[in-house]
Amino acid sequence: MSALYILHVEDDENIRALTELTFSLAADGTVRTAASGEEALAALESGYKPDVILLDVMMPGLDGPKVLALIREMPLHSSTPVIFMTARAHAHQRDRLLSLGAIGVITKPFDPTTLADEIRAYLAGIRP
Repeated sequence: MSALYILHVEDDENIRALTELTFSLAADGTVRTAASGEEALAALESGYKPDVILLDVMMPGLDGPKVLALIREMPLHSSTPVIFMTARAHAHQRDRLLSLGAIGVITKPFDPTTLADEIRAYLAGIRP
């Protein structure tokens, strides 16, 4: 199992740190973080090519759905898998996020001990 390159877009510093720690302890991936949608777009425009993007739904400025729409307009990233992360996980909200082109939705707070497996399951086309 090869290590994943992950772009984690999250305005909450503690959640970004937890995701980084989760993957560093498991030696299962490399996490690059962005504190905003604008920062994420800049990272992608600079040539960063992650295996998957973890994208917070609610952020100041550009929210997750808008960031996803802009990512899909970028030729190098038009098919990069995106998994939304949100504290609002009602079925209709999950369905709406999936209809935007995400491969999955992870509910916050997430379990750091299963996060890597959950991401890999989504990437494999399995709904955890």
